[in-house]
Amino acid sequence: MFNNKSILITGGTGSFGHCFIKYVLAHYKPKKLIVFSRDELKQFEMQQVFTDKSMRYFIGDVRDKSRLLTAMRGVDYVVHAAALKQVPAAEYNPMECIKTNIMGAQNVIEAAIESNVNRVIALSTDKAANPVNLYGTTKLASDKLFVAGNNIAGAKGTRFAVVRYGNVVGSRGSVVPFYRNLLRDGCQKLPVTHVEMTRFWLKLEQGVEFVIKNFDRMQGGEIFVPKIPSVRILDLVEAMSGSREHEIIGIRPGEKLHEVMVPEEVAHQTYEFDDHYVISPAIKFFERELDYSTNKLNEQGQLVSEKFEYHSGTNPHFLTVDELKELDKAFL
Repeated sequence: MFNNKSILITGGTGSFGHCFIKYVLAHYKPKKLIVFSRDELKQFEMQQVFTDKSMRYFIGDVRDKSRLLTAMRGVDYVVHAAALKQVPAAEYNPMECIKTNIMGAQNVIEAAIESNVNRVIALSTDKAANPVNLYGTTKLASDKLFVAGNNIAGAKGTRFAVVRYGNVVGSRGSVVPFYRNLLRDGCQKLPVTHVEMTRFWLKLEQGVEFVIKNFDRMQGGEIFVPKIPSVRILDLVEAMSGSREHEIIGIRPGEKLHEVMVPEEVAHQTYEFDDHYVISPAIKFFERELDYSTNKLNEQGQLVSEKFEYHSGTNPHFLTVDELKELDKAFL
């Protein structure tokens, strides 16, 4: 799919970008692989690692549409990973989060359409489902913009889809490296916001593979949600420290006790496939009628029950302490 194609990733110097680029270079021979981000130091560091002749590095911000237009010239596929992601920081700096996560998303959509990009996948988060914090709210707005982008593009224009998933193990900002650093510094009791807290859990490589697979699956307008396990916070504490000893510090501003990736309110739009769910668009696209129960790979899905909810606290698959220990070893 990516052979002899030009791919651009916004926010490409982040954890996902590093893994995505490594994967693409290992499995495909792209014409161009473009990192678009605003941090010159991170780009310089990436240039020392990724030296393939297809690599391109663009300094730019998704808030700047004209720069996006320049970067997207001749691009076939876009992964939109750029975002302000820290929940407490978004609560204290709301307008900055809105400028990047909402206005930046619209800039990506408009630039992709004007540049005749073939397909765009935007990365979302479990926090966009029934959001209680500003970060989640901006990502829900972004999801809606990307779904509606298909209408703006028209029947033969750019196709847009969204991938929504939970916490990525080992990514910057994840609790795993935070806990590991505390343990290395001799911390005896790891901080816990609430003993009943649960989260969806995903390895970064799985996230990358899921995104790439959905470029083949997408028709446009879908929100793809992978089937992944959940984690109980005290199980993670035990797996990493060997003890369930902890210190309660209270839930941070804007933080949830559990996360949801498919709310009950959209169950009537949701199809279950073997390894993922698809939330079909609430709006109808004027120029085409699509059947989201069958994707471009001819995989078949079924509508979920009307009371269905994909919830980290009621997920049938939880990682055990032993499984978490093995997972932690992979990131040492």
